[in-house]
Amino acid sequence: MTEHRHREVDAAERMTEHEALMWNIEKDPWLNPSGAGMFVFDRPIDVDRLRARMRAAVADLPRFYQRVQPGLGRLSTPAWVPDPEFDFDFHFRVVRLPTPGTERQLLDYAAKLYMEPLDRTRPLWRMVVIEGLESGQGALWTIVHHAISDGIGQLRMAEMFQDLERDVEPTPEIDLERIVADKVAGFAQKEAGGDLGSSFATTAAHSVSHLLRRTVGTARRAAGEIAIWPADPARATEAIGDVATLVRTTAEQLGSGSGDGIVGAPLFHERSRHRHLETVRVPLDELKAASKAAGATINDSFVAVMADAVVRYHEDRNAPFDILNISFVISTRTDDLAGGNAFTPVAVQLPAGSMTLAQRLAAAREVIAEARESASRGGGITALSGVLNLLPTSVVTRTARAQAAKLDLATSNLRGAPIPLYIGGAEVLYSVTMGPLAGTPCNATALSYRNSFDIGLFIDPVAIKEPEAFRECVEAAFADLLG
Repeated sequence: MTEHRHREVDAAERMTEHEALMWNIEKDPWLNPSGAGMFVFDRPIDVDRLRARMRAAVADLPRFYQRVQPGLGRLSTPAWVPDPEFDFDFHFRVVRLPTPGTERQLLDYAAKLYMEPLDRTRPLWRMVVIEGLESGQGALWTIVHHAISDGIGQLRMAEMFQDLERDVEPTPEIDLERIVADKVAGFAQKEAGGDLGSSFATTAAHSVSHLLRRTVGTARRAAGEIAIWPADPARATEAIGDVATLVRTTAEQLGSGSGDGIVGAPLFHERSRHRHLETVRVPLDELKAASKAAGATINDSFVAVMADAVVRYHEDRNAPFDILNISFVISTRTDDLAGGNAFTPVAVQLPAGSMTLAQRLAAAREVIAEARESASRGGGITALSGVLNLLPTSVVTRTARAQAAKLDLATSNLRGAPIPLYIGGAEVLYSVTMGPLAGTPCNATALSYRNSFDIGLFIDPVAIKEPEAFRECVEAAFADLLG
C-alpha cells in the first residue's frame, strides 16, 4: 500500500477576516464565492471503499464536521464549532444519471448540483458519486465552501481520500459519530464549563476578547513602527507610501459602484443565477513549450488565450470592442496546510482590438507582470477585509455586485498531480473545475493533471448566450497557440 504524506490541517478556531468576508457576502446568492469540482474515472467508483475512506478523512478534517457559529454582532469573525447534529449521509450521496448517461448530461447535472446551495447551518461540504455514464466511466462531484479553503488547500485536503495505486488495503471502519460526539461534548465543556446556559455570555466574552486582541495588536504594531520614524525618516516615507498604495489599489478593485457605465465585452452585459458547464483539455507539455517559446508563463498563456477567445466570440458576431476586463488569482501561500485561504484576486484590463495571438500574449504578459507587482505592494481587497467586515453587508454586496458587473471573465490556474491518482479503486482520467462566477459572465479555472491542462468553463448562459460556441472559440485559440 502506498501512503500519502499526512499533512497538517488548518484548525484555526475562527475565520480569518478574508474568510469572514466571503461568508458574509454570500448572503447575496449572486456572490456565491465557492467553487466545485468533478473527477471523471476510467470505471465506476467502489462506493463502499470510498465511503469508509471518506469517513476516516472527515475524522482528520475538523472543518468537515464543524459548522459556523457567528460572533456577537461584528465584534469578531465567525467561529468553527463541532456540529451536534452532524450526519455523514447528508453530505455523502450516490446518484445515477438517467439513460443514456451522456457527457452532456453529466456536465449539466454537475451544474445543477452547484446551484443547490450549501446548508449554512451544517458543515460546508458535499460529495456526490455519479453512476450510470454510457461510457462505462464513473464520476465524483465535490464542493467545499470557500470560507474553508481555497483551491490549493482543497487539493491538499483531497489527498486524504486519494490513493497512488488502484489496489490498496481497505480503510478500517471507524465510529465517526462517536468521534464527533466526543468533540461536541468537549467543546460544550470548554465553552460553558458544563453550564450550557452560559453559552451566550461565553460567546460575548470571546467576541469582545477577539476584538480587543485585534485592535491592541494593530495599535502596538503601529506604535512600534511610528517610534522608529524619527531615527529613520526614509522608513516613515516608505510606510506612508505603502498605505497610500494599499488604499489606491483596493479602491481600484472596489470601484465606486456609482453606475459609471459598463465597459468591456458588449455581448456579456446581462447576468443571471443560471449556470452552464463546458470543458476543454490541452496537452500540458505542448502548452509549456509554446509558453516558453513566447517567453511567457503558462498562466500568461492561459489568460491571453481566454482573452483571445472572448474577442473571437465577439468578432464572429460583428461586435468588436476595445477593452477587456479580466481577473486572475495570485496565491500568497507560505504554508503546507490542508485547507485555509491565502490568495489575492487581481483585476486587469487587456486590449481587445484586432491583433495576432502572439501580440495579445505579449500584451497580457506585460499587464499581468505589472498587476502582480502592484498587488504585492498593496495587498488588494484581502488586506482591507477587516475594514469591509465592519461595513453593513448590504453596502459590501452592492459594491461587489457593481464590480462583478464590470468584469468580462474570471480566471484561475491550479497545479495538480503529475502522477496518476485513484479514488475508490478507480483511476482519475481528468477533472472539470467549476470556479465561482460571483456575478461574472464566466469563470475559467484550469487544473493540470499528468500531461493534461484541464479547463472548466463555468458560464452564465444569459451573459454568454451561446456557451458551446464560446467553448469552440477557446479551443480555436489554444490550437493557434500550440500551432
